Formats: sequence, structure tokens, C-alpha cells
Amino acid sequence: MERNVSEIMTRPRPTPQQLAWQRTRPLALFCHFGINTFHAKEWSDGSLDPSTFAPTALDCGQWAATAAPAAAAHIILTARHHDGFCLWPTQTTDYAVASSPFRDGDGDVVRELAAACQRHGLGLGLYLTPRDRHEPTWASDPAAYDALYLTQLTELLTGYGPLVELWFEGAGSERHPYDWNRIMDAVERHQPDAMIFNMGRPTIRWVGNEDGLASDPCWYTVTATRDSLDAPGDTDLGEERLYLPPECDVPIRRNWFWQPDDLHTLKSLNHLQAIWYRSIGLGANLLLNVPPDRRGLLDDADVERLLDLTDTIRVRFARPIPATLTQHGATVTATFPPGTTFDHLILREDLTEGQRIRHHTIRDAATGKVIAQGHTIGAQRYHAFPRTATDRIEVTTDDPPARLDSLEAHHTGVESIADLEPQSATMREK
Repeated sequence: MERNVSEIMTRPRPTPQQLAWQRTRPLALFCHFGINTFHAKEWSDGSLDPSTFAPTALDCGQWAATAAPAAAAHIILTARHHDGFCLWPTQTTDYAVASSPFRDGDGDVVRELAAACQRHGLGLGLYLTPRDRHEPTWASDPAAYDALYLTQLTELLTGYGPLVELWFEGAGSERHPYDWNRIMDAVERHQPDAMIFNMGRPTIRWVGNEDGLASDPCWYTVTATRDSLDAPGDTDLGEERLYLPPECDVPIRRNWFWQPDDLHTLKSLNHLQAIWYRSIGLGANLLLNVPPDRRGLLDDADVERLLDLTDTIRVRFARPIPATLTQHGATVTATFPPGTTFDHLILREDLTEGQRIRHHTIRDAATGKVIAQGHTIGAQRYHAFPRTATDRIEVTTDDPPARLDSLEAHHTGVESIADLEPQSATMREK
């Protein structure tokens, strides 16, 4: 496919922070936790009694001790969901943990998680939805609400150490004219290295569904994003394309908040593997929601399923077969030790000059037989195929200057990608 000089010269390039986010372990954990947890609700309207927030054994150390062996890069906590209940002792509202019996009114879930993440070598991300169904000024006085929201955000930006990601979900926020310039100025002043999810001045974007699924091609440069499932259409980002790699979010059960009656919706190991290959395996990052229960602990069944998944992936790809790479024009030749047999390839594109590869084909160099092919490669691209024996393959791309960072062959005993299973739709209350 031909591309003109001006397109090449104006190709969006990632910032160092974006590259770091993509190159770090591509799995993170989402923890939806709040007053909804204690009422079997996904969304509430801000009228639930704050005294009902009463975890009996909250231990953020258990959350972090689960995320670390799962090789998650960070944990993102819903510091405040759409109901407006704050998990830290904010100065802006009494609809917060300070009005609950948790830690006798002196609790701070955000602080406890920040400390736990630091102990376990994990990053911390925070979700502060722009929408607030408890605060009346959200609908009646946009300027007053934005001032309140900015104060809440600044408390989080300045009180809990470095943040790796800030999550701004639409979910009805499209109806409110936020002062994003002031909001983003605060973020850039206090947490300049944090990734910004999807709204304001985003540096990463939502993949567009809550099933955890990317697509092929998996583009990193876009001119528009979708704020939420409820948004009437895409948000125009301007005339120029922006480098915004996607994040795929999905709950490990049907619901985002822990529910007492949905254990039967816990996704199977097979289905989670299918999600892994169709998110991380297509070049996106995966944000897997594992919600704390009413004790304030991750449910044992969820923990077991998560670790089964990550152990399966770790063992499957624990022994990469070494390859020597040489490049001539648009073809990269990978040479393996004699007698090599493999059923998986993992390719990684050099993204320092932006995403370049739109299509690639992998052939056995001796026979010319096509082993695998696809569109984009990006941060990582998985291919599974019937067992192949060869000591040399050729990867041909549509962009001669494009380069691979690495290529790994694996003999796993698994020759195909798992199928997605029928799942109950994620519950969404309005």
C-alpha cells in the first residue's frame, strides 16, 4: 500500500510515557469498589446512606498480593463512581468514607491501596468519573460543579504519590460542558507522567466495548474516540490524528461491582484466554476488573481464576526460542537453531517513530508456505498455528522502513486461539 511523503512526515509518534505504558506489562487490574458494593448495585443515584459502607476486613494488601504474582503492572481503583461516594476523606462533600463506620470515620481506601501498591512494586491508577449523581450542581451549575470536581481531583493528584493512570469515563458525562482545560492543566501540573484515559486530553483511549476485545487492525492513531457505551457518537479529536493506543476493559464476572449472586457468571479460563489473545495478543493493553467484596477482599473464586489465567500464560510462553533477526527492505528474516519446532510467534514492532505496519505475512523461508498473517503488529502480536518445523522464517510488511523490536517463537502444544464463549451481557443500570 503506497503512502506519500507528507503522511510519513506527519505520522503521530508516541511520547516516552506512552511507550512506557505500552512496553510495561500489558495487564492491569480494575477494582470497582464503593457504596454500590453493599447494595448489589452497578449504578446508584447518590442517595444511598453513607453509613452502609462498612467493609468488615478490608485489606488492600491482599489486592496487591494478588496483582503482583499475576504480573499486573498496576491497579486502578474507582476512587469515586457515578454515585458520588468518595473513598477518601475529601474536603468537598460529606458523601464519603468519613461519614461511614469504616475505620471509625478515619478511613481512606485510596491511601491504603497506594501504600499496598508501593510495597508490592505496583503502580496506582485512579478512576474519578466526571459524572456525579449525588452532587446537585452537576446538572444545575456547571461552573460550581467543575470547581468542586477540580478540588476532588487535585486532592487525589497531590495526596497519594505517583499515579500511572487516570480514568475519566463518559457514562452520561457527554451532557455536561466540563472545563477540560482547567482539569487537564491540573493533571499535567501534578501528575505529568500519568496516562489519561479517553477524556480531556487523552493519551490512551477506550477500545469501544466492555468485552475486553480489540480488533485487527488495532490502530494507535485516531481522530475520534467513543466516550462510553451511552455516548450518542464519537468525540472528534480535531483535524490531526493522535497517537492513542487502546485499553480493553472487561469484568471477570458479568458485573463490575461485586454481587452476592453472580458467581455463576465468572468467566471460564478458556474465555479469559480468548480475551487475552484478542486484546494483548492484538497489541492493546488489558484492564481486567476483579472487584473487592463486602469484606473488602478479592473473592477467592475470582483470585483463583485470575491466577489460573496468568499462570497459564506465563508457563505457555516461559521458554522463547532464540532467533537472529536480519532485515532487507520490507522483509525481516528470523533464523532459529536447527531442528526448531514451534506453534506460536510473538512479534513486537519498533514504535519509536510511530505505528507503521498495516499488514504482515509470515512464511517458511524454505518452502514459501504462509504460516500466519494479519494487519497491525504494534506493541505485541500473537500468532497461533499448527506446529511448524523450520529454522528460518520471513516476515514481510507493507512498510519497508518499519522494524521489529523482537520476534519470539514458542513451542506450547497449543495450536489455535481459544474460542470466545457466550457470556451474559454486562449489567448497566441507568
